[in-house]
Amino acid sequence: MIIHPAGSRPSGTGPAEYFTGTVRMDPLITAPAPARLRGVTVTFEAGARTAWHTHPLGQTLIVTSGTGLVQREGGVVETVRPGDTVFFEPDERHWHGASATVAMTHIALQEELDGSAVTWLEHVTDAEYSA
Repeated sequence: MIIHPAGSRPSGTGPAEYFTGTVRMDPLITAPAPARLRGVTVTFEAGARTAWHTHPLGQTLIVTSGTGLVQREGGVVETVRPGDTVFFEPDERHWHGASATVAMTHIALQEELDGSAVTWLEHVTDAEYSA
């Protein structure tokens, strides 16, 4: 058993290479092998978002506060709110973040495959975000 007391691990910032705007990341779980689960609480300030990316085994988001936006490649930008869950299929190109005027926090859960849980792609443009 591993217990991480609340507040025992520092918050991090979403690197500009993969995020637009102000993003805080708080670790939840990195399960030891052979488990593959990775989890983080991510807070996006208004207008902040991820770059386009994929996950080899998919990703689940659980919105806990605020108003968010999600989009899969070829789909429309959709609004998500507290209590909503989103599942992105394995290798599905997508992005997610806060609305233009309200911050959003979600729990992100994904599994690693061969040591990788995410493949980062290009930034979401302002035009894509505003669509």
